[in-house]
Amino acid sequence: MPRTVHVNIHELFQASPVVRLADSGKNCLKHGSLQGRIALVTGASAGIGLAIAKTLAQKGVTVIACARNTDTLLALNRDGEIPKGTKIHVIKTDLTKEQEVLALYKEIAAQHGKLDILINNAGMGGKGTLLDGDFEEWKNLVDLNILALTLSTREAVKLIDGKSTNGHIINVNSIVGHRVPNMPSAHFYTGTKHMVTALTEGLRKTLQSKNIRVTSVSPGAVETEFAERALGKDPEASAMVKAYFAKAKALEAQDIADAVVYALSVPAHVNIDELTITPTQQVTL
Repeated sequence: MPRTVHVNIHELFQASPVVRLADSGKNCLKHGSLQGRIALVTGASAGIGLAIAKTLAQKGVTVIACARNTDTLLALNRDGEIPKGTKIHVIKTDLTKEQEVLALYKEIAAQHGKLDILINNAGMGGKGTLLDGDFEEWKNLVDLNILALTLSTREAVKLIDGKSTNGHIINVNSIVGHRVPNMPSAHFYTGTKHMVTALTEGLRKTLQSKNIRVTSVSPGAVETEFAERALGKDPEASAMVKAYFAKAKALEAQDIADAVVYALSVPAHVNIDELTITPTQQVTL
């Protein structure tokens, strides 16, 4: 049975024998360097995806970032937010369109010849309950949260060299992929994230013989625009989220990016199956 590791993100980076904070304030990893690896980050235009793309680039990873809106990503290269000599390669992609996903991977193959890391971060939330939800919204959730992730993974595996020890697929999941919150407007979204949990575990078992590691990263409350965008039409749920952020310290997108770096950097014989990360003060959903 896979082992689930529940961690507090701040304790992880202060106490872990694998990770220490250098005097400069930057993370110093004792194990595998990420320098020179090639990574695709989906949904990279904002929030967690943007933080992951920037952090990996700062670690010397060749980052390919895709999103429907690429303005923010293009600005990173112009504004000097990543180290000199590195660049985030930006490809505008709608992951719910099969042909665009296939074209994305065709371009990656042509430009880079391979892929080492896939970060399946793209996702969306929903606003309706199971009794009054909109059918088109449900379809959109399935298309992006499940089908796009699965299609992208299928194509990525074709480009990952199983003879290397660098192959790694990370699915940005959610704590609601492991439990059901007392928030009716989030229940369909919760269902899609439970599917991500099942797909991640199935993929890990499928790829064991191919030397490709698979990790689920499941954040709790993260202060990004995601929650507000997802719950904007549900006043009660939106008020609940705002009240939480007002009284408790939520996770930041950078916390999740640091967790991704940790999972990528442990020794090759170690697979972090699951990282469930919550704010210290989050005890309920």
